[in-house]
Amino acid sequence: MNYLEMLENSKKNIGEFCKVCKECNGISCKGKIPGPGGKGLGLGFIRNYEDLRKIRLNMDTVYLNKGTNTEIELFGKKFKYPVFAAPVGGVQIHYSDLYNDLTYSKAVINGCHKAGTIAFTGDGVKDEVFTGTLKAIKANDGWGVPTIKPWSKEEVIKKIKLSENAGAFAVAMDIDAAGLSILAAQGKPVSPLSKEDLKEIVNSTKLPFILKGVMSANVARKAIEAGVYGVIVSNHGGRVLDETPSTIEVLPEIVEEVQGKIKVFIDGGFRSGIDVFKAIALGADAALIARPYAISVYGAGEEGVELYTEKIGRELAEAMIMTGASNLSEIDEDKIR
Repeated sequence: MNYLEMLENSKKNIGEFCKVCKECNGISCKGKIPGPGGKGLGLGFIRNYEDLRKIRLNMDTVYLNKGTNTEIELFGKKFKYPVFAAPVGGVQIHYSDLYNDLTYSKAVINGCHKAGTIAFTGDGVKDEVFTGTLKAIKANDGWGVPTIKPWSKEEVIKKIKLSENAGAFAVAMDIDAAGLSILAAQGKPVSPLSKEDLKEIVNSTKLPFILKGVMSANVARKAIEAGVYGVIVSNHGGRVLDETPSTIEVLPEIVEEVQGKIKVFIDGGFRSGIDVFKAIALGADAALIARPYAISVYGAGEEGVELYTEKIGRELAEAMIMTGASNLSEIDEDKIR
């Protein structure tokens, strides 16, 4: 199966909400929740995509060719590409019941592992969603990052311990999910957490802890003070608050605030290896992608995940060749405009 065949197959399987648009830009699905759309006017999602289009790459093919290396080392592990699957939950609600959260997580974990990267996995109202995901991570020698919702401090710490027992080599929290009213409607509300609570959570484990949902230098500063390993610049795909800035728009101020003290990841509107190149040029260590991975799973399961990841990796390598970057450290602001 090739990439285009996978997309056509996904259209048959993914349900009525997602149209598997030629450009996954948030316009056709704006306001569709349940579904993959951004909240309200959908501007958080739409801006993520459109602001990435405003950044151009500077061609340079006059240089000594030393080969192209897309590898990155994080969490003490080496990955083939700086591209990871972002956590996606509630797939039966937002897509179709061909997959549930457990079978979806298994497909994305296995597919990413085969492609040499990792998946950040989701959490849910039912405990078996999280514990089932951990079984898939354990089966892949810890190659997955369980992502916990901002439940109570006690429950978060409990789930971190479960992650440790599963052999996960990092753990994350999508604190931007604090605005997901759909969880409260299912009987299990989430809420913001104080810096003090966050620090206690971070100190409860020796695993690298990643905080997802950082959208300003001020919040990045709080995350550093809490002791996190890294942050993910994310507005939750525009699904929790309308009219936010795009993630690529706020990335430079966060990178400046962090000054290399912690790792910086980013998601939001990333659709190609060229998009990943842009984020790295602006100081990110790696990028996460969500909706296209859901499309890939519904199109061809773990094979679709592997296929899509390799596509992104090839595009990144091609961009590096055409801009004179032999490795990720050579991708800087001189390569873009």
